[in-house]
Parts: sequence; structure tokens; C-alpha cells
Amino acid sequence: MGTVKVLTTGEAAKHCGVNFRTVIRWIERGRLKAYKLPGRGDHRIQVEDFVEFLQSNDMPVPDEFGAQKRSVLVIEDQPEMASAIRRVLIRQGFEVQVAHDGFSAGALLVDMKPGLVTLDLKMPGMDGYEVLRFIRNHEEHSKTRVLVISAETSAGLDRARALGASDILPKPFENQELLDRVEALFERA
Repeated sequence: MGTVKVLTTGEAAKHCGVNFRTVIRWIERGRLKAYKLPGRGDHRIQVEDFVEFLQSNDMPVPDEFGAQKRSVLVIEDQPEMASAIRRVLIRQGFEVQVAHDGFSAGALLVDMKPGLVTLDLKMPGMDGYEVLRFIRNHEEHSKTRVLVISAETSAGLDRARALGASDILPKPFENQELLDRVEALFERA
């Protein structure tokens, strides 16, 4: 694992085009996650927290942090399908992790903070609708793009749209179609 990249309040301010005191106020008000260094008490901001802050406030993410956004969580209970989606996305340079059920998806969402989730609707236990509801009802994940990939009926797909799916890709699909949809969702960021 690489080292964790952190920013000073001055560096964060420069990226946002504001005074460093504004960044300190964001931190003090709990809007931007940071920690204090022992002794002096200077703040440090982890890059992933900074990127999340920018995204949740509809601010542009600097190109140098773009890799943070190109992470995908594949939520699919069929191992063959999950492996196929993962393989296609990794070849395009995405960071990909797989969850085979809704419960492990919830844990990975918190740890990984993916830029995009591919979501199967029919899964044992917590189904895709419940996962989608979870994502849309939790502030820290509410802006995560969700590409539903499912063989569900058109009524089921409409239900997923109503619950906040960013896009729908019916099964079966071509690899290029998957890549086109994922790239389009990342471009909408």
C-alpha cells in the first residue's frame, strides 16, 4: 500500500480558490474532515476526504486527484458475472472491488468510497433495491453514481430508476456497452 496523501489547509485552499481561514472554518464546522497534528495543532486533510468534500459540494475535482474518482464497486452475487465485469473495468484502468451480497457491499461502500457502483438487483438477503435505497439515503454516499446491471423486468428497472439509479444496463450486454456507460457516468461527475 502507498503512503496516505494529505493536504495542508493552505494547499486545500489553493485548490478551492479560497483563503486558508475559510478551509479552517469548514473543518471547525464539521463540513470538511481533517485531523490535528500533535503539538502545533495544524490541520491535515486526507486526499480522499478532500475529494469527497469537493464532490458533495459540487466543486471541481483537480486532475491530480482524478484517480480517486475512478474506483468502482461491483455488487453482483453471480461470481462469473462479477469476475467478467471486474476484468473489463480493470483493463480500462479502473480500481475495482467486488461484493457478492448487500451486507458486504455496505462495508465496502464505507471503506472504499467508490466513484461508481455497478449493482445487480436480484441478490439473496439484502437485494439491490435495498442497497440502492441505502446509498441514496446516506449523505456520504448520496452522490455515488449507480449503474444497475440486471436482467430484471422493465417494471423492476423502472423501480430502480425511481429509487435513484444513475443509469440502467440490461443483461445480457456487450463489454463495450458496459465501458461506454461507466465512462459516461464518470464524465457526469
